Amino acid sequence: MATRTFDAIIIGGGQAGPALAGRLTAAGQTVALVERKLLGGTCVNTGCMPTKTLVASAYAAHLARRAADYGVTFDGPVGVNMKTVHDRAQAVTLNARRNLETWLGGMTGCTVIQNHARFESAGAVRVGDDLLTAPKIFINVGGRANAPDMPGLGDIQYLTNVGMMQLDTLPRHLVIVGGSYIGLEFAQMYRRFGAEVTVVEMGPRLIGREDPEISDAVREILEGEGVNIRLNAECISFAPCDEGVCVHVTCQDGAPQVTGSHVLLAIGRKPNTDDLGLEAAGIAVDKRGYIVVDDQLRTTVPGVWAMGDCNGKGAFTHTAYNDFEIIAANLLDNDPRRVSDRITCYGLFIDPPLGRVGMTEAEVRASGRPALVGTRPMTRVGRAVEKGETKGFMKVVVDAETKQILGAAILGLNGDEVIHGMLDLMYAKAPYTTIQRAVHIHPTVSELVPTMLGELKPLV
Repeated sequence: MATRTFDAIIIGGGQAGPALAGRLTAAGQTVALVERKLLGGTCVNTGCMPTKTLVASAYAAHLARRAADYGVTFDGPVGVNMKTVHDRAQAVTLNARRNLETWLGGMTGCTVIQNHARFESAGAVRVGDDLLTAPKIFINVGGRANAPDMPGLGDIQYLTNVGMMQLDTLPRHLVIVGGSYIGLEFAQMYRRFGAEVTVVEMGPRLIGREDPEISDAVREILEGEGVNIRLNAECISFAPCDEGVCVHVTCQDGAPQVTGSHVLLAIGRKPNTDDLGLEAAGIAVDKRGYIVVDDQLRTTVPGVWAMGDCNGKGAFTHTAYNDFEIIAANLLDNDPRRVSDRITCYGLFIDPPLGRVGMTEAEVRASGRPALVGTRPMTRVGRAVEKGETKGFMKVVVDAETKQILGAAILGLNGDEVIHGMLDLMYAKAPYTTIQRAVHIHPTVSELVPTMLGELKPLV
């Protein structure tokens, strides 16, 4: 047993941890980065990178099936080799993780420790037989798939996003419990790979945080590709059966149960904070297990910060990385950045993708402020017409008095990229007329944003 002292300890090697280690060591500090499993966190290993690689393979299969629409012909049906698809995704993950390991391994002043960390006091962490101490400790432990106590769940084998990354065969029928972002991406990709897919959602519509017309459009896109959608599933339970798994639902329409070969749980995430010894350090958590932090990500204990998914301030790779930026700015740059300066933004990476920033229309209405709204269907976007991908629409809501954009959504071709023009304008706190009067390149999707802004109408 030994006591080892550092200037800083970082618990967790996800998106925020290695970047912070880089800034701290560059400032001459010694850092211990403790990771109990795989460097890179969810994004690199079981999240963004491998799943978007799968999305790309699914898109290739979908486009190949539509080849005749573009005047391209070839003999035979389109086939999907799931082993190759799986191996391609794993290669992307492995390369990213190796690059991270190489970077950290060559970082002067950084010691990477592969083990589990638990607090013994506010300034001390037990890692294996060693006690690590530091005046600054940063918690970056991320989260994992939520598996609530649902009837019969313990009697079946089920998948989460982690298990999905291990599949190298095609499910006969994938039943996805949860009609939100993660579930819908897997639903479309596996339908395009050739599986029968059913999405079971307890609520009355998909992605319930979005405005209804977005939920309806996403449902129409998925159902148009053959994905079965079961909404209002008020009482979900599971049971093994000869064909695989019976998922019992109580719905207004449809059969009382769905029989699938595989079940994917996609019903939210929970923080990895239940085995850190936080109580020994006096670090407060909320009722859901998220670490309580202030606007600069300080916990209730001086000298301890929490960043990434475990603090409940964001559930995305980009918010985790921004957490690192906020902490580094405050500690090293004398720049008082805050979480509350952040504008909500995220994507749903089905095809076509959804890019979202700021407030929804429902949130604007609830605020009571006078507003203007503009929409444009993708059928009136030349670039989308030329590519034969006209599903979806654009939508923006603007403050009628300040002329600043309050929120926007682009569900359509390149929507996840085009939305950043609106996001940048919101950070600049500039009026929407700045984009409206801009000259954009033709032919692009972005060129229709000024047109939409020129056709705003009062939100009634």
